[in-house]
Amino acid sequence: MKSCGVSLATATTAFGDEKKKMAAGKASGESKEGSLSLTAEEREALGGLDSRLFGLVKLREDGARTKTLLGKAVRCYESLILKAEGKVESDFFCQLGHFNLLLEDYPKALSAYQRYYSLQSDYWKNAAFLYGLGLVYFYYNAFHWAIKAFQEVLYVDPSFCRAKEIHLRLGLMFKVNTDYESSLKHFQLALIDCNPCTLSSVEIQFHIAHLYEIQRKYHSAKEAYEQLLQTENLPAQVKATVLQQLGWMHHNGDLLGDKVTKETYAIQYLQKSLEADPNSGQSWYFLGRCYSSIGKVQDAFISYRQSIDKSEASADTWCSIGVLYQQQNQPMDALQAYICAVQLDHGHAAAWVDLGTLYESCSQPQDAIKCYLNATRSKNCSNTSTLAGRIKFLQAYKAHHPTTEPVLGLSQTSIAQQSLPVHMITSGQVDGLSSPAKRKRTSSPTKHLEQLHANKDNLNPAQKLMLEQLESQFVFMQQQNTLTLPHNCTNLTSAEEPWRKQLSDSAQGLQKGQSSHLSGPKDEQSPFSTGSAQYLQAASTGIQKQTGLRTMPSNSVTQGDALNHLSSHIATSGGQQGIAFTKESKSSGNRSLEPEASRHAADTHNGCTIIVKGLSNHVQQLMAEHVCNSNHEDCTLPNLLMSDNPQISALLTEKTSDRVGTGACDKVNNIHPAIYTKTNNSFASSPSSVISTAPPSPKPTEQTTTHSVTSLNSPHSGLHTITREGLENLQNSKKPDLPLINHKPGPRIIPSMSVSIYSSSTEVLKACRNLGKNGLSSSCILLDKCPPPRPPTSPQPPLPKDKLNPPTPSIYLENKRDAFFPPLHQFCTNPKNPVTVIRGLAGALKLDLGLFSTKTLVEANNEHAVEVRTQLLQPADENWDPTGTKKIWRCESNRSHTTIAKYAQYQASSFQESLREENEKRMHHKEYSDNESTSSDFSGKRRKGPFKTIKFGTNIDLSDDKKWKLQLHELTKLPAFVRVVSAGNLLSHLGHTILGMNTVQLYMKVPGSRTPGHQENNNFCSVNINIGPGDCEWFVVPEDYWGVLNDFCEKNNLNFLMSSWWPNLEDLYEANVPVYRFIQRPGDLVWINAGTVHWVQAIGWCNNIAWNVGPLTACQYKLAVERYEWNKLQSVKSVVPMVHLSWNVARNVKVSDPKLFEMIKYCLLKVLNQCQTLREALITAGKEIMWHGRTNGEPAHYCSICEVEVFDLLFVTNESNSQKTYIVHCQDCARKTSGNLDNFVVLEQYKMEDLMRVYDQFTLVSEINMLLHCHPPLLDIVP
Repeated sequence: MKSCGVSLATATTAFGDEKKKMAAGKASGESKEGSLSLTAEEREALGGLDSRLFGLVKLREDGARTKTLLGKAVRCYESLILKAEGKVESDFFCQLGHFNLLLEDYPKALSAYQRYYSLQSDYWKNAAFLYGLGLVYFYYNAFHWAIKAFQEVLYVDPSFCRAKEIHLRLGLMFKVNTDYESSLKHFQLALIDCNPCTLSSVEIQFHIAHLYEIQRKYHSAKEAYEQLLQTENLPAQVKATVLQQLGWMHHNGDLLGDKVTKETYAIQYLQKSLEADPNSGQSWYFLGRCYSSIGKVQDAFISYRQSIDKSEASADTWCSIGVLYQQQNQPMDALQAYICAVQLDHGHAAAWVDLGTLYESCSQPQDAIKCYLNATRSKNCSNTSTLAGRIKFLQAYKAHHPTTEPVLGLSQTSIAQQSLPVHMITSGQVDGLSSPAKRKRTSSPTKHLEQLHANKDNLNPAQKLMLEQLESQFVFMQQQNTLTLPHNCTNLTSAEEPWRKQLSDSAQGLQKGQSSHLSGPKDEQSPFSTGSAQYLQAASTGIQKQTGLRTMPSNSVTQGDALNHLSSHIATSGGQQGIAFTKESKSSGNRSLEPEASRHAADTHNGCTIIVKGLSNHVQQLMAEHVCNSNHEDCTLPNLLMSDNPQISALLTEKTSDRVGTGACDKVNNIHPAIYTKTNNSFASSPSSVISTAPPSPKPTEQTTTHSVTSLNSPHSGLHTITREGLENLQNSKKPDLPLINHKPGPRIIPSMSVSIYSSSTEVLKACRNLGKNGLSSSCILLDKCPPPRPPTSPQPPLPKDKLNPPTPSIYLENKRDAFFPPLHQFCTNPKNPVTVIRGLAGALKLDLGLFSTKTLVEANNEHAVEVRTQLLQPADENWDPTGTKKIWRCESNRSHTTIAKYAQYQASSFQESLREENEKRMHHKEYSDNESTSSDFSGKRRKGPFKTIKFGTNIDLSDDKKWKLQLHELTKLPAFVRVVSAGNLLSHLGHTILGMNTVQLYMKVPGSRTPGHQENNNFCSVNINIGPGDCEWFVVPEDYWGVLNDFCEKNNLNFLMSSWWPNLEDLYEANVPVYRFIQRPGDLVWINAGTVHWVQAIGWCNNIAWNVGPLTACQYKLAVERYEWNKLQSVKSVVPMVHLSWNVARNVKVSDPKLFEMIKYCLLKVLNQCQTLREALITAGKEIMWHGRTNGEPAHYCSICEVEVFDLLFVTNESNSQKTYIVHCQDCARKTSGNLDNFVVLEQYKMEDLMRVYDQFTLVSEINMLLHCHPPLLDIVP
């Protein structure tokens, strides 16, 4: 690709022309243009500015001067764009995007970046561009796209200079998305990096401790918090927040000690927190909760009062005040407090429940029903089924007692004349109720209106206008007949709250999560709700309020219902400490920020104040209303105008859409690079597609794809669209030579290898040296022409609905000859068959399955370890939340451990219990055989919970050939292609053991035991045999559709690779995803082909054995390498070390398949290049390389920090080297820890001559020669 700048001479000439025009110009306009020219010194200064300096410009000594220069450069660039009618080089827009980003003009930065993306086919090679784009997405709360952009930066350039900042932001975003495992990993990666970052080390450590807390790992969290308190010179705000969390954990968490002791410690910690920060409304609130729980009512009221005074009114605080009033038998005070709570947060389920309980206790069932209904509508309601039963009871009670008089409100008050309708409480009344000690009793709103209407003649015009508005609002609310607050009022909701105040530029963010409450201290619930979808979810969707909030294009808005918005851990700029809740305010196109106090959200897990100091790129509440249909046909993207100048805007947009009106809030799709494939795409998506002689043809959908863009509501322009045709016209038209700034530290550009795989190793290394010091672009083993890996789109055209339940390919064996018939192997490994069921295999081969029965296992090794997964018993084709109220994708299971003997006892007792239940059902059916409805109701209850808990014994290791000699020997009867060890199995050439992959694992099941949805490690094939006696039900989706399932996981806030999920079949069928569904009976073998997605549930009591197989095919190797690279992009460890495996295959196997040979050979070429380049760089730097070698059976090595595979050159700390523990680092992590590698020793495992010999000797063997020599591949694995 072109570099991000042109020669200085070109720029000088172009800007010199501008000066001549200024001198010769007579019009004032020409003079103005000339004044925008840049001097040579200014151009030189601009050459070193790009996105990598974001957040650091203000720290420079010449920060103000640099900012002025950037503004001048932007004006100059925009002027040149106007003159060139938009026909400029793509790099011009990239630079303009960088400059606008450094000026924090995000709409213009995004506009320029999007234009660069649309014009530059290999944009993904420009790490600085991806980083800048990620920062803009992060600013707009488009976490889905920010994550993708940041991941691609680390993929194309693992040593990127701002990698620490990327890991920090990824940690924050994954934390918001409740992907705590990924969040922890990125925080730890940021913590070990010695480079500068937005947050300090103690602040990152606080986030790590808080991750433990929100996962209810209270002991780990307590230890981490206490360790933080031991830090020298700990900032006061950090100290206050740590103490606050410790106090709340002692009050709420499952810590050691009785309740009195825990509450004592909690109060002490909170009091110390208030000493460090007396203005923390959150700490005052928590202190009130603690006092309330031990019966100190007066102290609780004082603390709540302080909380309200120190911070904004909070729904949680008012709810707690209501609970106290209700306990003190003050129903009117409780009523008004609850109304304040629901007015501030209409989705506060606990407040609605408490209010309903209050109405019910005062014999007002109708009002109680309305409150309970509002509670069930809240996304944060965790007891919907209980409330539904209560509502039915009250409705039945009301039918028999229709004339019940309301008693809520005492007779001496005016409000007692009628029950107070909750929806009549206005924001003004909430403000009036903000001080319980000073508030006045409110009378009926109806009477207020009547009095005002009667006195209408004495009102001034403004008062009359207000009266008319009140009357119209009153009529509107009367028509609603529900407790729903008016949609046009300014109420805050827990899921869709555009915070009313904004955070000042100098504020340091501390988020304070809140709790939900039930009536009474004994029933008060922790704010640390276990519902994973309820905590800190990315603000992908919602409602665009009338506050000028910018919306950001994001595919995450396709997630259906609006997710709960970000309510914690937000980044702010500057050093002053404050609360990190922000919203964007549009005022003359500028963003202003003011301090914002915390809100007590019922949907947050805990009451944490999160320190995120100094992030100048703020996380915003993103509100985007869904207004387009589900198939996205009418969805448009923001037209991200680069200038407020309408002429420039028109040049950038080319076309104007009259369909979109001002103020429209369309559901949008993002044109982030990772989604759309360009029609002129010159790169391939896989090694095989590049190696192929024929160029890849664009997909039909690619030929018609258009990108339309909607505006970010620029104050001087309407909404426009940019179509793909318009961009291509600009790109293909003649472009004048325009000046670009020569960037001295240009972004990392991946060079293309100019050497063929058929070159000798000497020629390869010579070409490598010619690339120079920066020749090593990344550790990618895909082709250079490949962009970062990405999930496949759904195959086109979509399958018809009657093809979504295809028959499962099945083979029925009658004898041993059938099992060893060669076409069986070919049929199973055919990519067109995602799964094959081989029926009757055990009988045909006379396998003794009894060797794997529970009884035999207990007799052989009764104390052998078993991993246990505790799950909920559910129907195989459905997955419900624990309350049984809605279908979800998340499949929860808790891990523990036991022994074979103990699990066998559980398995047997489960069977006996089931027999008893069957007998009871049979007796029940005889007694009520005439009552059909009773039977159906019973089955419905069994279907929707509460669900029974079961235990699944999984991952039982059978690799020890001494313990399990008989069992492993029995498996040698199998055909070669399904054996655990065979010459044609890639995994047999690893040279070391990977448990469960090239060894056998056993699974012990009871009915309902689930293996959640997944692809096998590195997309290898798998073999599964049902031992019996019960059956298993399988669900299988072809590999082509894994991208669709990945999208569903993202929409459901799940990690496709790491989370536990059970697909909703209705979702899959709606997306035209075919699902194979079949029963595996005892003795049946299931072959899962490479990359196939599958999930399994046991129907009866049974055992299964399974392992992985890697056929020597191009398809298997290709999918394994692609998953290896995808794992690297996702920061997930690849269980199979593909580089190590490729070199061993080259040593041991003669390959006759041209495609397989070319892919393996190219991998060797890339690795040879990387090893030589790194070796020469270390020698040049004076770093000694010590010979270490390899031992027999030594496993492949992974970086102990980032978990990428490390081949040949191992970076080991001096300490671990002296202790012979060999804690390995990759080069990038080693340099982040110690920039000059002083603390590391470099160990060499292979001589370069050995690698060159293997490379040269690995040649393509013709099939004829293979047949003539007719000898199998060697199995003497060279480690």
